[in-house]
Amino acid sequence: MSDWKPRLIASDMDGTLLRWDDTVSEATVAELDRWRDDGVPVVLATGRPPRWMYRIRDVLGAGTAVCCNGAVLLDLESFRIVHEEALQPDVLESVTTELRRRQPDTWFAVEYGLEFRHEPIYKPRWDVDAPGVAEATLPEMVAQPVAKLLARHEELPRDEFVALVEDVVGDRATVTNSSSDALAEISAAGVTKASGLARVAAGHGIGPEDVVVFGDMPNDIAAFEWVAAAGGRAVAMAHAHPDLMAVATDVTGTNDDDGVAAFLASL
Repeated sequence: MSDWKPRLIASDMDGTLLRWDDTVSEATVAELDRWRDDGVPVVLATGRPPRWMYRIRDVLGAGTAVCCNGAVLLDLESFRIVHEEALQPDVLESVTTELRRRQPDTWFAVEYGLEFRHEPIYKPRWDVDAPGVAEATLPEMVAQPVAKLLARHEELPRDEFVALVEDVVGDRATVTNSSSDALAEISAAGVTKASGLARVAAGHGIGPEDVVVFGDMPNDIAAFEWVAAAGGRAVAMAHAHPDLMAVATDVTGTNDDDGVAAFLASL
């Protein structure tokens, strides 16, 4: 594959494209600009909601972002949601009821497009007082479709809690994790970064065999498998979660070492 070049570049943000100080290096921006100047789209694929994408838009400008682990497609230039696949109220109610029965100290929050709601006892780690962030009761949160349901436990180990959530959810929705916390991210059934990227790539007339995707956490696994199975490149960061390493085709440097830029330059 020494002469292989991507027709589309997809990258996770936190722990991948972004350094640990939440910035993108000038070298990485320059490398991405070089590919875009050659007509190769750069697509962000992240667990982040749209409301956390303003700063990256200032860095990368135009393009599409796959947000909320595939549930939301965001046009960065207009900052308009162009597609959304939501979790429906019946699933939300049944999942939250069963999770709380199985583990009473589970607390919930939801993403609605540019809005975020959380139970009073749920402890947001970021933007606690940001616009669009507010407290709500669980019945209020599950009464309408949401882009993503978040379930958090403050005491259980991450893997134990995520496994519990997966057991409760079954095939009613998609469960993943992208942090060191006991935080499960729940999307509509079949919704992953892979499904979001597939939709964006198809819009460009590009298949997974011509995609390179970068990531570091389990919420990147579906995208890695989608690309790798077709002959594309699934590139894990040097510090990536072992489950992601297991499905990667390549490994690059860490995010602080500009691993994304280094791999792209090698192509």
